[in-house]
Amino acid sequence: MSIFERYLSIWVGLCILLGMLLGNWFPSIFTAVAKTEIANVNLVVAVLIWVMIYPMMVQIDFSAIKDLRRRPRGLLLTFVVNWLVKPFSMALLAWLFFRVIYVDLFEPGIASEYIAGMILLGVAPCTAMVFVWSQMTKGDPNYTLVQVAVNDVIMIFAFAPITAFLLGVSDIIIPWETLILSVGLYVVLPLIAGVWTRRRLTGADTEIALSHLLAKLKPWSVVGLLATVVLLFGFQAETILQNPLTILLIAIPLLIQTYGIFAIAYSAAKVMKLPHSIAAPACMIGTSNFFELAVAVAISLFGLHSGAALATVVGVLVEVPVMLSLVYFANKTRHWF
Repeated sequence: MSIFERYLSIWVGLCILLGMLLGNWFPSIFTAVAKTEIANVNLVVAVLIWVMIYPMMVQIDFSAIKDLRRRPRGLLLTFVVNWLVKPFSMALLAWLFFRVIYVDLFEPGIASEYIAGMILLGVAPCTAMVFVWSQMTKGDPNYTLVQVAVNDVIMIFAFAPITAFLLGVSDIIIPWETLILSVGLYVVLPLIAGVWTRRRLTGADTEIALSHLLAKLKPWSVVGLLATVVLLFGFQAETILQNPLTILLIAIPLLIQTYGIFAIAYSAAKVMKLPHSIAAPACMIGTSNFFELAVAVAISLFGLHSGAALATVVGVLVEVPVMLSLVYFANKTRHWF
């Protein structure tokens, strides 16, 4: 991991403080940024999200899908956790905390937005950072690639219907047009761009050229993430200062979800007698989130000032330290498999 990736939570925390300070000192700047919209898509944020997502998509080799039949049980585990368990458990936890436990702390409207943000995190399984978690747990890199490639293909078709269903169950009305546009803009087009880039890097030294390209792009990916965090917390500065415990209250169900999903997946992997090199990355991809997509869709559907956008960014804040703790646990329990 680079220094940016290793200490991502620290950088996110600093950008939260910076965004809140700038939001209070220079609110007119954030007002101007909020107005740069076309079809409910904020152009500034769209550029930043693309800067984040594109390097991740370049890493994915979809030709790996031809190895789908090789040890399919790991893929089955990832599919079940990602698409049949995780979205629904996240929606249930979000409803439980913000409709029952926190019912006296938030107005119904803002509570609905927090629920929506958490649902978006639950429906967006990890894409890029899983390569890091796989490497740190000595996972099979080729098999991890197959898992990520298959998962992204499923996401193209499953993200919008599951998101719409869960938001509807939570009594949150969303425009289908905006949701489909978001999937196209932040999933389909970056995937196409990544495939096109890989095909341009042809020749004997393709892997070397790809490594050099990613080394140049990855720092910009983190810059895009941090700039987005500054913007979001600049817009949310007034709301957070009025209720500073909001971030902690959102983080609690997210932490329960993350550790709970990992426990389910890891236990299932042991029962299925998967080798650790398959089990560890399969559980990591099922546990972590594609928070860049969740942030982008939350902004498109609910706006930069929304509680949904804030909830997805809290997901960014807790992601890295929590996943590192799970990497540590997976490495310590290798002898279980």
